[in-house]
Amino acid sequence: MLETYSLDTGKMIDYAAKWAYSYNPDFYDFTELGGDCTNFISQCVYAGGAVMNYTPDTGWYYIALSERAAAWTGVEFFARFVLNNRGAGPFGSLVRLRELRAGDVVQLGDRSGFYHSLLVTDILYGIPYVTAHTYNVYNKPLAAYSYENIRCIRLNGARRYV
Repeated sequence: MLETYSLDTGKMIDYAAKWAYSYNPDFYDFTELGGDCTNFISQCVYAGGAVMNYTPDTGWYYIALSERAAAWTGVEFFARFVLNNRGAGPFGSLVRLRELRAGDVVQLGDRSGFYHSLLVTDILYGIPYVTAHTYNVYNKPLAAYSYENIRCIRLNGARRYV
């Protein structure tokens, strides 16, 4: 039986603040393997209380560099997992840019697809501020980024087996 529960946005943001400019040694740094942004977002979501989903091929989990789901580190795979997940782990929905709030995930893209994941860590005067890895930033205004497409994901909660 699955139990649905809320994620702790405060813990997600605290984790992002702690590790914005460094790397948690419990996780591989993917910067040289295409980027660490979604790995960092997954770590933040995990810190917020989401359980891992160990479903082979389509889950969301990290054990080691060679034992992880594509959704843990890949921009498109993360979105696909979170937006379609009906099992254990985090789940969410798309929201409009003007609806963003702290704890949401933003993904930036261009004509070829989405390429960067960021965590909204604050909203000041209606302006989202984000924290991310690969190009490590903490509380940078989203407006400072250049992008053609944007995808805004609200993490509605998580599920675990009980």
